[in-house]
Amino acid sequence: MWSFSKHSRKMAHSNAKLESQALIDAIELRRLTQRLLNVQDEERRKLARDLHDSTGQTLAALKISISFLQEKLESDPAKLAAVFAIEALADQAIQEIRTMSYLLHPPLLDEVGLHSAAEWYVEGFAKRSGIDVTLDLASGNTRLSDTIEIALFRVLQECLTNIHRHSGASQASVSLQHDATNVILKVSDTGRGIPPERLARLRGISADTGVGLAGMRERLLELNGKLEMESDGNGTQMRAIVPLPARSRVTERQDRAEVAFHPGYAS
Repeated sequence: MWSFSKHSRKMAHSNAKLESQALIDAIELRRLTQRLLNVQDEERRKLARDLHDSTGQTLAALKISISFLQEKLESDPAKLAAVFAIEALADQAIQEIRTMSYLLHPPLLDEVGLHSAAEWYVEGFAKRSGIDVTLDLASGNTRLSDTIEIALFRVLQECLTNIHRHSGASQASVSLQHDATNVILKVSDTGRGIPPERLARLRGISADTGVGLAGMRERLLELNGKLEMESDGNGTQMRAIVPLPARSRVTERQDRAEVAFHPGYAS
């Protein structure tokens, strides 16, 4: 009896150690994933800036050279036509570089916030995909914290991309609302929906979840938020819910801005 009891205690102790180590590993994995997402955002911002500042400026210089050639070849219609064709290609490349740069990290997100960036992205997505998207934004243009705005913008991108790739929908809707406690992003479509068994797997944590969905969840978990999914034969709805802190960094930033612009302020 004594030997059996001792063995049971050892087994219980061993199981407890395994469970503790599994919890530690899960926490470390989550931290690593969140760091990777943050690094990814910084790399996107840097690549967007490099595309705009370096490649964009090179193409702008090319346009100037083309203008000089056009002046030199005014008397040669055949060669001038070829130069105009080159100019059209340069214009196309400039537009593609600008679009790519903005998709990586839209400057509107940093400059004026999520509302304007969401309007710009949804409008461009509708044109590129042919999907009719309605947009309902909270009244006003209150700035949220940088981390919340970036996370919700990436969730918006991922949701609309999934609608385009998988739903077969011709219509979608995006809603962004917030109050004193939460900000809620809803993205819905009128597509074929997700089969119940697959929806159950997607709501869990498994390899079947996919990188995009896992990334959305990790971004929201970092903010103590959550991602909810509903789907049937009439379409799918994703809800990203993020609690707002009592006093966000944005409020502090606005306070500093008010002080800086106060008539009695002296630097």
